[in-house]
Amino acid sequence: MEKLIISEQDIINAVCVYISRKKQVKPEEVEVELMYDDDYGFSAEAFVGGRKQVLIAANLIEALRLWLDEFLNRDPFSGIELVLDDEEGIIAKVR
Repeated sequence: MEKLIISEQDIINAVCVYISRKKQVKPEEVEVELMYDDDYGFSAEAFVGGRKQVLIAANLIEALRLWLDEFLNRDPFSGIELVLDDEEGIIAKVR
């Protein structure tokens, strides 16, 4: 089976859905900024109602698992790797 590539925008969408469920708001009410740091790796900042929440890579993987399961009907535990791509930005490769 070939690898599935999840775009940066779909990762953002997944995090919006993930946070909206935790905060009990609509996904449209969530703003997300993905980040990469050489020392700390992948992370994101989510903003809801003027409040900021910092997500670590494990939270991003959890959000992607939700996305894979509910929106793409794929195995959420098939292996997700976050990648910093020079052209595409932050993407995820799924086995």
